[in-house]
Amino acid sequence: MSSVMELTASQESHDEGKNERLDNFLNMDPTLSNSLSLSADTFLKAAMTLKNQVVEVTWKGRGSGGGGGGGGGLGTGIDPTVYTGLLGTAFTCLRSYEATGNWQDLVLSAEIVDTCLSVARASPRHVTFLCGRGGVYSLGAVVANYMGDHQRLEFFLNLFIEVAQEKALPVGPEEGGFGMSYDLLYGRAGFLWAALFLNKHLQGEVVPNDVLMPIVDAVLAAGRTGASDLPACPLMYRWHGTRYWGAANGLAGILHVLLHFPLSEGYAGEVKGTLRHMMCNRFPHSGNYPSSEGNPRDKLVQWSHGATSMAITLAKASQVYPNDREFRDAAIEAGEVVWKNGLVKKVGLADGIAGNTYAFLSLYRLTGETIYKDRAKAFASFLYHNKRKLAGIEHGGGFRADDEYSLFQGLAGTACLWFDMLAPHKSKFPGYEL
Repeated sequence: MSSVMELTASQESHDEGKNERLDNFLNMDPTLSNSLSLSADTFLKAAMTLKNQVVEVTWKGRGSGGGGGGGGGLGTGIDPTVYTGLLGTAFTCLRSYEATGNWQDLVLSAEIVDTCLSVARASPRHVTFLCGRGGVYSLGAVVANYMGDHQRLEFFLNLFIEVAQEKALPVGPEEGGFGMSYDLLYGRAGFLWAALFLNKHLQGEVVPNDVLMPIVDAVLAAGRTGASDLPACPLMYRWHGTRYWGAANGLAGILHVLLHFPLSEGYAGEVKGTLRHMMCNRFPHSGNYPSSEGNPRDKLVQWSHGATSMAITLAKASQVYPNDREFRDAAIEAGEVVWKNGLVKKVGLADGIAGNTYAFLSLYRLTGETIYKDRAKAFASFLYHNKRKLAGIEHGGGFRADDEYSLFQGLAGTACLWFDMLAPHKSKFPGYEL
């Protein structure tokens, strides 16, 4: 047990020694593994407590009246997004409801969506799940469906279909009327993910493929144009002039979305060829992935840049193309990179330990091998012992309603992870996996 105490006391160091100790725990003695990997009941209690803190800080604590009461006084300056804003709290409440069946979580999620709705409709530029109206409308529809509120469900579905019919979405390789990119955070891939989220939860083609496939075609056409000077890479995209590879603004996120659609043989070949280009251009010594095309810095191991998003995307590719064993092997290799280097200094889904843990959960679902569930438990347990310091929250001080409690940059993502630890075989990275 002293080794566990040594581990939790050393979170500020950023070297491979931490991961070597974790590896020893899991390989050397099952009792040590169990002591580090907390029980499901502990994760459940921790997730519920943290979810309540997230709600207190981001929702109840920001009412203009200064006391109590459901956030009704929230001003128009709020961030209404899933990524770093209030809608991430609604998503966390929904995940809590799915894990516990607590009806009040569902009611609270609906209330928060309503507040985000007015702000999002006044700022129509972005239409993605993580950073735009697509998130408000699709999440609102899913919550309404769970509540059995058919009028509310139709209201949000109609709003979403209006966005789906925007002429800027399927215009082809040139920029759309919104100045729209193709990435997951702000672009067309992010809108397509919102539609996939809706269709999965409502169990049908609520947003039909004849609406979505022209957008898919436009994303592929843009990728071909962007890769015109890269003979070995079929698809490439730029975001603010840089050819990013990661999930948030680059290839990993766009390809992950495309893998959910029924692609022709030619289109599927382009997606697989792009993944092979990335696999062939990994850093040879570490196995990590560059943050952008040709970037020589082997530094970032996280979801937004690096091996974590590639492990998840390659795992999806392996499911879609099971005869292409190379994708499964590369997913496992990317997971090894995360295991060796993934105990970073942040907590969040985008750039932190919570997001990195989902690489192991994805590999567990892909392979069924318990080592990946054990590794996920080890990372999740490390977060349990170190979350406040990693989040930058001082002991004894008041909670701060900034990024520290957001879904992708802060502790809301950790709460979602802990809920997912209750049933690892059904886990899914928020806003990325379906």
